[in-house]
Amino acid sequence: MSTVQDNPTAHASLKGARFSATKARRVIDLIRGKRVDEALAILRFAPQSASEEVSKVLASAVANAEHNLNLHRSTLVVSKAFADEGPTLKRYQPRAQGRSFRIRKRTAHITIEVAAALANERPSRAKRVAGSKQGASKKTESKKTESKKTAATATEKGGEE
Repeated sequence: MSTVQDNPTAHASLKGARFSATKARRVIDLIRGKRVDEALAILRFAPQSASEEVSKVLASAVANAEHNLNLHRSTLVVSKAFADEGPTLKRYQPRAQGRSFRIRKRTAHITIEVAAALANERPSRAKRVAGSKQGASKKTESKKTESKKTAATATEKGGEE
């Protein structure tokens, strides 16, 4: 039985980036699940130094999707993004009284995967905001009706005494 891939994906990776994986994860968490153009805009203005390298990897993944899979840039979404620890470079710093202090220069492996977004996969922001407002208005309406009922029962009890 052959499996047909419904949603083709393209990926790109960077190995041995000269910052720690935890610092890279701070940046990657900002873009996971976002549309590609939105993710690149976020990375362009992110203050972290890892954002420049992550944006290069994302641009490479987009180029791979456009060139190899003939996917259009406007349909792409960051489907997977993660940072793993790379090899740690060990260095030594001289300290007082002939001692030495170990310096760990950490590296990271960054992998980003982009996929074509399905039409029903993620509603637009306007629809999500409208949906949340409708839910909020239903909650406030139910609270109002409950308060009216309690006020009515309180007046009935007050009237009987």
